Amino acid sequence: MTGSAGEAQEGDEAIVARVLAGDRNAYVGLVVRHQDLLYRHALRMTGEADAAADLVQVAFVKAYTQLARCREPHRFGAWAFRILANQAKDWLKSRARQEISLDAAAPSAVSDDDPTADLDRSELRAVLATALAQLPPGLREALVLKHVEGLSYEEMSELMNVSVPALKMRVHRARQMLQDALEEVR
Repeated sequence: MTGSAGEAQEGDEAIVARVLAGDRNAYVGLVVRHQDLLYRHALRMTGEADAAADLVQVAFVKAYTQLARCREPHRFGAWAFRILANQAKDWLKSRARQEISLDAAAPSAVSDDDPTADLDRSELRAVLATALAQLPPGLREALVLKHVEGLSYEEMSELMNVSVPALKMRVHRARQMLQDALEEVR
């Protein structure tokens, strides 16, 4: 099986086996298959497109160099996601981010009809961005996966290697912290 049509039908486990057997070019199939989810997550965690792209690249390089250590090749995507998530958390710690731009992560609806409403939305976005940036990385990650990416708790559990009850608690705590931050603004 060679070419993108064959790789599209191949599972992650088969592609990992090919890479480990010496077919370095097969790794491209894994990158293409998983890069969008990883990039979206990195972008929402960092709020910066360049930083997100860099983190995804570093995560894929690290996954490639440590591919033999992937214990469950059929779950390569979840394994690579955990590598990226750790990279993003390290980036957040090292940069000590105080603000994150949601404008970079989500398009805004701007209305020409009501400048006051636009201003209110802009202020709310700024407050939310500040509150989101102040969440601990684990809570932010869970909140973004649940409410921005729209993943189920089961999908989140597979990606993050965390139990469903623990993820529900993280999302609950993150929502509560955001609510508290919004109430302080009122």
